[in-house]
Amino acid sequence: MELIFIRHGQGEHTLHLPESLHIHDPSLTKEGVDQVESLRPQFKITDKDLVVISPVRRTLETANILTKDINCRKIVSPLVSPRMFPQIPEAKTLPCDTLLNKELIKGDFPGFTIEEEFSKEHWTYGINTMPEQQFRLVAETFLEWCKCQSVEQIYVVSHDGTINSYRECIIGEKLTRKDFLKDAGWIVQRY
Repeated sequence: MELIFIRHGQGEHTLHLPESLHIHDPSLTKEGVDQVESLRPQFKITDKDLVVISPVRRTLETANILTKDINCRKIVSPLVSPRMFPQIPEAKTLPCDTLLNKELIKGDFPGFTIEEEFSKEHWTYGINTMPEQQFRLVAETFLEWCKCQSVEQIYVVSHDGTINSYRECIIGEKLTRKDFLKDAGWIVQRY
């Protein structure tokens, strides 16, 4: 199976660090939109593909641009929501990484399907500060779910820390912040 991990384009929450990390529900910047639009021709997303998206505005906007005029399945899942990397015990989720509620997603992104298969706990708390052992179980569940999808390719539109965390599970090697994808960066991971 081939997973294509895509990091969202530049978000408003990165413009004036560290203060901007306290913005609730940040969107893509104009540059972020341009980054994603220039990324679009690199992919040949078809109606047979699946796109799994983090329930955060900047990732939803990224996926919306990437799949414009493509009738593929677009599933919003908390299992690919923001994840702190590396984990810091006692750390709290920053406002910029708070998950959007399902009704808001349905209203703002009507072509996307809300994933209801996994527990409500993930929709409430996400995976951001989840202890490593617990995340590994979630990652295994998600990756097994991906294997069961009958699609050509799965695109995962997510965040730098989340992508690194999943990649560690898949390749069995430790990564660092130096391995983070840049804004609108992407990597193919075979599983």
